[in-house]
Amino acid sequence: MKRILVTGGAGFIGSHLCKKLIEENNEVICLDNFYTGKRDNIKRISSYYFEEMRHDVTFPLYIEVDEIYHLACPASPVHYQYDPVQTIKTNVHGTINMLGLAKRTGAKLLLASTSEVYGDPAVHPQPEEYVGSVNPIGTRACYDEGKRCAETLTFDYMRQHNVNATVARIFNTYGSYMRPDDGRVVSNFIMQALQNKDITIYGDGTQTRSFCYVDDTVNGLCALMNSNETGPINIGNPQEFTIIELANQIIDLTYSKSKVVFLDLPEDDPVRRRPDITKAQTRLGWNPTINLDDGLYKTIKYFKSML
Repeated sequence: MKRILVTGGAGFIGSHLCKKLIEENNEVICLDNFYTGKRDNIKRISSYYFEEMRHDVTFPLYIEVDEIYHLACPASPVHYQYDPVQTIKTNVHGTINMLGLAKRTGAKLLLASTSEVYGDPAVHPQPEEYVGSVNPIGTRACYDEGKRCAETLTFDYMRQHNVNATVARIFNTYGSYMRPDDGRVVSNFIMQALQNKDITIYGDGTQTRSFCYVDDTVNGLCALMNSNETGPINIGNPQEFTIIELANQIIDLTYSKSKVVFLDLPEDDPVRRRPDITKAQTRLGWNPTINLDDGLYKTIKYFKSML
């Protein structure tokens, strides 16, 4: 039995990860400051070996652990742009604190980075070798550049202090326990469709995304943690869809009467996004298995239960 720390453990992906790790007979400490994470997300985890801890990663933490999944950071533009300075602190100070904990305890750390480190990419699909095209002074930079700095810190701790660590670059993930108010495209469209409200598309709808169901993402993170790979490794679904295709698919699945309306594209919003997952496939033996229709059906069922 391993003692595993999950920062941001009450968040969307974090809560699914905590549940999986408990089911695999580990002792799990779920750490969260509950800025975007919710206690309701972890109520479904009932185990003597599950512990909830309220703590902000921008402050040091002194506990004994074997592994650290470092997920703590608001991940949707609505939340990370609300307090951009705190977002940067979470990515930089928080990552330094977790790397310091890993250094002291000898724990292995997995940094949950993001596809946003690629910015609005000039290379498509995005391989891990692509260094990205990011605006360092834009409204998204607190998150994009914050994660890029977190990756730099992780690799410097590996080189300078021999910390055992790895980096996952997570692409768009969706599924149950997403917040309905997080401003992400899947949750936005589903909530609007279920209430027969206008589906709001930013831009002309031809921009693309690749959507990975949360169970697949969590399996990818665990496969990376249990490997000898330092990363970065892309974790995402390589199937690419336009935003208008996603909107129409959700309207069909919800039998909605919603109409699509178009608004201006936000600053620095990527036009195309699709992961090259060759490394995850060949080095981790990982592939996403849940197609978009099946994943959306499960997600819609969850949001219906909320309404």
